[in-house]
Amino acid sequence: MKAFFAAFLALLQFLFTSVGVLPYKTDVDYGGTPYVEPVARHLLTLIENGESPYSIVISQNAEPAEIKAADELWFYLEEISGVELPVFSDNAQAPTGHEIIVGSTSRESELSVSLNRDALKHDGFILKAVGNNIFIAGGSARGTLYGVYTFLEEQLGCRWFTPKVSYIPEMSTVCVNAELDDLQNPSFELRRNSALGTNERYQAQKKCNVSYWTNNPVYGGALTYVLWDVTLTKLVPDSLFDEHPEYFAYLSETGTRSNKHVCLSNPDILEIAVENAERYIDANTTNAKHIHIGQKDNTDYCECENCTALYEYYGSVSATTVIFANKLQEALAEDGYDDMYVTFYAYNETRNPPTKNGLVCNERVIPVICGSHQACHSHPYYECGHIDGEDTTFMGRFGDGRLEFKEAVEIWTDIAERTYVYEYTINFLNSQQFFANFATLQPNAKWMMEEGITGITYTCGDGHEAAFNDLRNYLISKIEWDVNCDVEYHMMDFLKAFYGKEAAKYIKEFIDLYTAKVTATTHAFDFEWHYQSCYFTLGEIKRIDEMWKNALACDLTERQRFEVEKSELSWRYYKANLWIGEYSFFNLSGRAAENEKLYDDFKSHGLTHVTSVGGPMPEKREVDFFWQRPIDWRQ
Repeated sequence: MKAFFAAFLALLQFLFTSVGVLPYKTDVDYGGTPYVEPVARHLLTLIENGESPYSIVISQNAEPAEIKAADELWFYLEEISGVELPVFSDNAQAPTGHEIIVGSTSRESELSVSLNRDALKHDGFILKAVGNNIFIAGGSARGTLYGVYTFLEEQLGCRWFTPKVSYIPEMSTVCVNAELDDLQNPSFELRRNSALGTNERYQAQKKCNVSYWTNNPVYGGALTYVLWDVTLTKLVPDSLFDEHPEYFAYLSETGTRSNKHVCLSNPDILEIAVENAERYIDANTTNAKHIHIGQKDNTDYCECENCTALYEYYGSVSATTVIFANKLQEALAEDGYDDMYVTFYAYNETRNPPTKNGLVCNERVIPVICGSHQACHSHPYYECGHIDGEDTTFMGRFGDGRLEFKEAVEIWTDIAERTYVYEYTINFLNSQQFFANFATLQPNAKWMMEEGITGITYTCGDGHEAAFNDLRNYLISKIEWDVNCDVEYHMMDFLKAFYGKEAAKYIKEFIDLYTAKVTATTHAFDFEWHYQSCYFTLGEIKRIDEMWKNALACDLTERQRFEVEKSELSWRYYKANLWIGEYSFFNLSGRAAENEKLYDDFKSHGLTHVTSVGGPMPEKREVDFFWQRPIDWRQ
């Protein structure tokens, strides 16, 4: 009764806040340590009026990524100032006292400079001024490359916002902090965020170290996979089903076997899986050290007597997956593949960890936790606990959440040496509607790091033209590297460059208001319909319309105007789906024309889908623009 009364109060708060009776906080905290502009008491002048005493020094035995780091430093300094600094190897000339020393060189011993390399993780780096020299040194060649990009970004003002939008300043005098002494290590050892249109260079500029299929030493290599995603079909092929149905899932509902899943308790399939895994490892050309176990995207797990007994004994359906992954890793090690990691999806039916009788992951077995797929994204994972699907009931929507994902993460990190999170941060069902999760990106990532999560692989950047996804990808790369970064600082940095300095404030105002209203009134899930989002008052709708009108009235470049128009489509999409304003049925003479214009604007701005899980928008001749809303423009 107490829980029901609390839920009833939450319902009243939702209603009164939605209609504007109750106020809500609109000053959104996006998280992180507030950025303080560094004040350098002393400066080193690298370049002045077209001249420089500096040279770039690398080792005579430099690795490809260290050579690339020196090349990139040379390239961008020339872009900034027009001056080309000479590049020497450390054995080609004696120290000059005015050098930018890149990577591991003999200069440290020659100049009696001690860099704290012991404090560096694999991708970490040191930026240090010693006298008139500057050292850029990584814990690895890749770390050195990251160090160069960070030096260019934080000392000289370079920015790489998207694969197509960057900012390189132009100045005749180039100065840096003479007291520079910066050691950076990543918050997560694995960081994946593959924005639409990305390449290896842009990945390195964002300090993302996962590129599933390519391992280019020029960019320091990458964490690659022998197999990734849905891989059980390769380890235990569906072609075996006709002859050996017992290798596959028993479904109690039908009393039959199905190749929708594998019977992981069947002892015969391990030998098959090991043989196929080793065949793929031998054929791999990227020096990959990860091989993945991924089930098909369904919940048709095996319910045979053996599997069911293991689920009950260990307290979770994931038990057979953990056991199978452990055995696969052990078999590979026995056959000489002892440097391989085996990862597996903790997804759908396997998302929750085993909780009984001491089942743990081997040291080289890594869960890839996918539980945020069901979690609310408008409130931190560790506070909310509301689950997608349960919000259709009264108690599920307004009652207390179950904190299932929080508790699962705590246990997975307890029973596994390493844990990766497969993060979902867009609305797949309505990808063109603004997904108000910017305020939880930083607190969620910080919490995961503190719980012991060692990697984040962000899936929603690839190929998804979701609303504001360019901004989201940029922020996530910053957060994956440093969970304490000032998100609002990076957000405004991006908005000013991407949309123009004048328009940025209006778009930020839209993001703030939308985020605040969602946070105050609802829960955001990555599979939600248009009517599950927040509801704005007539006054708020008018205010948001003015925000976009003002943004478009600013002095914009052609590219900036295109991006402002494209982002405004998310708001027009929202209004059209809820019959608001110009899309109302009360606008009998203009509704169809407004919907048709919205359709045309989607197409002219390169948007062909309103969802990330369905087909493209139908041909224009197939759409009834009076009766159909944009939510119906899917195949």
